[in-house]
Amino acid sequence: MTETAASSVKRALIGRPRASRELKHQLLPKWMALPVFSSDPLSSVAYATEEMMLVLALAGAAAFSLVLPLAFGVATLLVIVIVSYRQTVRAYPTGGGAYRVSRENLGILPGLTAASALLIDYTLTVSVSTAAGTAAIISAVPALQPYRVWMAIGFVVLVTLANLRGVKEAGVLFAIPTYTFVVTMFALIGTGLARCVGGCPPVPFDMGLAEAEAGLSLFLILRAFSSGSTALTGVEAISDGVQAFRYPQSHNAATTLGVMGAMAVSMFLGISFLATHVEGVVAFEGMPRTVNSQIAAAVFGAGGFGFYMVQVVTAAILVLAANTAYADFPRLSSILAADRFLPRQFLARGDRLVFSNGVLVLTAFAVLLLIAFDAELNRLIQLYVVGVFTSFTLSQTGMVRHWLATRERGWQRAAVVNGIGAATTGVVLVVVSITKFAGGAWIVIVAIPAVVMVMQRIHDHYEQVSLELRTGVAEPERPRANHVVVLDDRVDGATAAALSYAIAVSPASLRGVAAPGAGPDVPQRWRELVPDVPLELLDGTRDGGSIDAFRRFLDGEEERHGAAFTTAVVPETRSRSWLDVLRRHRLAQQVKAALVGEGDLVVTNVVAGECGPGPYQLVEPVEHHVVVLVSGIHKATMRALAYAQGLQATSLRALSVNLDTERTSRMLTDWDDWGVEIPLELVDSPFRSIGDTVREYVREFRPDGRHTVVTCVLPEFVLSHWWQRPLHNQTALFIKSVLLFERGVVTTSVPYPIAGSGAPSEAP
Repeated sequence: MTETAASSVKRALIGRPRASRELKHQLLPKWMALPVFSSDPLSSVAYATEEMMLVLALAGAAAFSLVLPLAFGVATLLVIVIVSYRQTVRAYPTGGGAYRVSRENLGILPGLTAASALLIDYTLTVSVSTAAGTAAIISAVPALQPYRVWMAIGFVVLVTLANLRGVKEAGVLFAIPTYTFVVTMFALIGTGLARCVGGCPPVPFDMGLAEAEAGLSLFLILRAFSSGSTALTGVEAISDGVQAFRYPQSHNAATTLGVMGAMAVSMFLGISFLATHVEGVVAFEGMPRTVNSQIAAAVFGAGGFGFYMVQVVTAAILVLAANTAYADFPRLSSILAADRFLPRQFLARGDRLVFSNGVLVLTAFAVLLLIAFDAELNRLIQLYVVGVFTSFTLSQTGMVRHWLATRERGWQRAAVVNGIGAATTGVVLVVVSITKFAGGAWIVIVAIPAVVMVMQRIHDHYEQVSLELRTGVAEPERPRANHVVVLDDRVDGATAAALSYAIAVSPASLRGVAAPGAGPDVPQRWRELVPDVPLELLDGTRDGGSIDAFRRFLDGEEERHGAAFTTAVVPETRSRSWLDVLRRHRLAQQVKAALVGEGDLVVTNVVAGECGPGPYQLVEPVEHHVVVLVSGIHKATMRALAYAQGLQATSLRALSVNLDTERTSRMLTDWDDWGVEIPLELVDSPFRSIGDTVREYVREFRPDGRHTVVTCVLPEFVLSHWWQRPLHNQTALFIKSVLLFERGVVTTSVPYPIAGSGAPSEAP
């Protein structure tokens, strides 16, 4: 697929790019924020009562008498949590929820524990809600049962696309189904209560009932209560996303939280009442109809409009409940990335001003869970709630510490409210962990500290080497001699362009090296093209292929030239698309990927247009402009500048793309303070596309590959561990992929070996 075609498909799916200045227009009014952030807790009423009944059914139908008392207990807990989070929203108007509250008041480890619990819970929210929505549809159309997993994955993809289009678009899209669900459920509850005045109607079909498997015990009751506590999932979402609201943000967020709580509590209690009073409502593993569908059949009649309306809106809200996670997982990930606990890629906003990397990662994990658990709601639900109550407990405990420390007006009452919240959610956390441990909760209990450990490692990784690269940065590197080796497995127009470029930069030495699989005519054609430059044919009898042979040869060159730069020039013919690259130029791509990160080896990619069968000529460019791409002042930048100074350029400048005004201002100050002589140019990127911005910048030089050539020099880190690589160099990799198709543009990767276990967060 060509770049234009791929861009057209992307535009059709997610819409035109939005400029950064449009961000303020994406803030949500209360009526739109409610479906965006509250679809999860509102949807919980569709299955929370049923989850309690499924547990109580193990003791027989008589145990269903406990559903309503347990429902009141869950509702009381929900009220306590909502009141507590309203205080959190007002105290922390910048958002961040449980993570920020816990970190600032309890310390880094509790903060990371709350964050990891939320990240896991948001992933489960997507899986559970789509699985529940699928189950609701199958309840109405049982013939769809074999397609359960694919249906759930399809729903995840649809919600993903909606969120990639933007938070506001997702709110508009989800508002109608959410409000329709609320109206329909209140109609069901109101009609059901009215009909119960003279005796509740029976379910019009016989569902049967599984035999009792165990006696009614305290453990079973507590297990049923913990299952019903799924009604609290998603309550914290608003506290995480306060900054998505219109101003005054904290006031609007608190109001929305209160409205959501009133709706959720009343619907949950109403459904629980009807489930225990409508004759014939049952729940057991493997039942063909959900509890809600049984109530609807009794109240509205099986097969009537009201019955199918309940099924449709229930399925819709359960699927759309995933949107709560999509609203908060990317936002929380960006906060963690800003604090250097997650890769900095999570900070980037996509074309539509959403944290698209977070959206895509959430989708990937949710799909994996659906596949692993066969999209079975009863299996997935066992993993749920532990993360929710972990974050609840830490957040409310942190708020108590906050009030004790600040002693703001009304702090005594606020501390009591949050203290009650911390105590009750802490007790429920213990109950949930014990009662659901064997059913699957142990997975989450193990996963939370594992995620904390990963985030801590990432943070240490960034911090250690950020310090390493800035020590002594005020002493810029001096230019060094440059020894150039042209790599090839054939002699064609790309070879001629590479040699022309290599000669133009006036290297200390220049030689060629041919891969073991090069044709027999390569030496002769090389001599005809450039008789004064020696060519060495690599030995093909040793173990390994062309890449290993190149690596061994270049290692020897680096050792021989000591402190000087050694540059490997990889010629390549310009392709029309990435499909063409993969089909025709796999060796060149493999060589570049293998050599970038080889010690101090500089890798340069010279791309030439189609030149036909030859003969070829060496044509040195008349103008050679060198642009060093920088995003901060550190040793990697200084090394790249030192390398660029030795390229005999017509013009030399540093370029930085302005995505963050504060960061750019800091870099300008450092550039001036440390007396860097190379001029620094700043260009704005209103659509946050560094690749497109750099491409437009180099096009202003009108490079043609013969008269004018532009070299883009990119600092890159050489990392010691495989797991560190995704954390760095991703922007450089993207820029090189964009410039690969640009005529007359050469890309050069200048490595900086990392001695420690990390790399600076400001690296490109």
